[in-house]
Amino acid sequence: QVQLVESGGGLVQAGGSLRLSCAASGSIFKINAMAWYRQAPGKQRELVAITTSGGSTNYADSLKGRFTISRDNARNTVDLQMDSLKPEDTAVYYCYARAIPRGIFNASDVWGQGTQVTVSS
Repeated sequence: QVQLVESGGGLVQAGGSLRLSCAASGSIFKINAMAWYRQAPGKQRELVAITTSGGSTNYADSLKGRFTISRDNARNTVDLQMDSLKPEDTAVYYCYARAIPRGIFNASDVWGQGTQVTVSS
């Protein structure tokens, strides 16, 4: 089993910054993609940013230039640096991994429990 634990959410004023962190633990053979998603009240969950084990990244078009995803393959962690935050960035942010547990040779989707980010105007 692979687990993801997020940290770093909270309340911030518009224009401020927050850094989210996510750590994978458990019996891990390999983690392919790691990503951050978010879900605002009344809206569908959406991709924020994704990074592969090879280091390539992709962002939601509306967030390019403000959010930065980074990954440490050795530590199985992924961070999301969020700058110039806006009230519309308020959401629950979820960490995601496409992971292969040891002894199980199929990858599966793993989600964290989510962390609340609230941006006040």
